[in-house]
Amino acid sequence: MKTFQLNAEPRTDLGKKAAKAIRKENKIPVVLNGGKLIQFAKNEAGEWICNEKLEAGQKAVLTTNEGKGVITTDLTVTKADVRKLIYTPEIYVIELNINGTACKAVLKDIQFHPLTDEILHIDLLQVYDNKPVVMEVPVKLDGHAVGVKAGGKLYLNLKKVKVKGLYNNIPERLVIDVTDINIGQSIKVGKLQFDNFELVSAKDLVIAGVRATRGSAAKAQTEDAE
Repeated sequence: MKTFQLNAEPRTDLGKKAAKAIRKENKIPVVLNGGKLIQFAKNEAGEWICNEKLEAGQKAVLTTNEGKGVITTDLTVTKADVRKLIYTPEIYVIELNINGTACKAVLKDIQFHPLTDEILHIDLLQVYDNKPVVMEVPVKLDGHAVGVKAGGKLYLNLKKVKVKGLYNNIPERLVIDVTDINIGQSIKVGKLQFDNFELVSAKDLVIAGVRATRGSAAKAQTEDAE
């Protein structure tokens, strides 16, 4: 997987008003998820308290009723810096630099304005060498389908498929051979297997197939008549 260099700054002023001010400066609010696992402890009032020392922009998030949680980091990045990361079909592992502190992350989610398509918020997921992640990987079809040779039309139903694995094992593209697909046949997620990673999209989803055309139907009728 290709790498993408990205500089970020901690964000300590939170809330909708602060986020709006950030966007006016051509910056984007970001949350880095998947940080350190932590343990909370209850105080005398029965409230869960985190005793971890937090850096600027970090916050402790309670995730279970048993006192377990994670550290997330609120950040800002500039619109110009993330343009090539977002407006591309490629996927990247992000080499994130937070005021001199480095970590690796992948793009988890983007929130766009419903009318203007302005980027409102970005979620990143911190990745580790020994911890699997789930990512959406672009699909690339390879080969000349026999159904196309017979006059059918190849179609791509899923442009991206969810993949689970170590980030350094996840491919930039999921290459699928369509050579043996005939008219009326398709390839579903559940029929595919790969080394070092697994597909976690619904197994019955159709990725690609070959559909009949008027030309292929006429050809079939002619052959039957003969």
